[in-house]
Amino acid sequence: MFDITGTVKKIFDEQTFGSGFNKREFVITVPDGRFPQDIKFETVKDKVGLVAELKEGDEVKVSFDIRGREWKENYYVNLNAWKVESVGGGSAPAAEDDGPPLSEPEDGAGNMDLDEEPPF
Repeated sequence: MFDITGTVKKIFDEQTFGSGFNKREFVITVPDGRFPQDIKFETVKDKVGLVAELKEGDEVKVSFDIRGREWKENYYVNLNAWKVESVGGGSAPAAEDDGPPLSEPEDGAGNMDLDEEPPF
């Protein structure tokens, strides 16, 4: 489990795939000396609702897990957000902390047909 604090830069629309798997991504900017870092997170399944209250410019603390997988000899890493809290005057509500996802990874990748595009 990891935590990071930054400013919401971009919020993407929710995506739903043929298998019923859904996700929503967002980007926060984290100060890092002269070169701030833009970091993209994803929320999946029941955690998609965490993004609904976010607005660009909100200061937030994101709790997340790192998920990695191989698909067709390519390797992917996702930052799976499971909690988002407001830190300061932003509009993001404090999310209920029910902890990180219990199952390995909640991305539906194990249920894909080989002809189907990966959900990333």
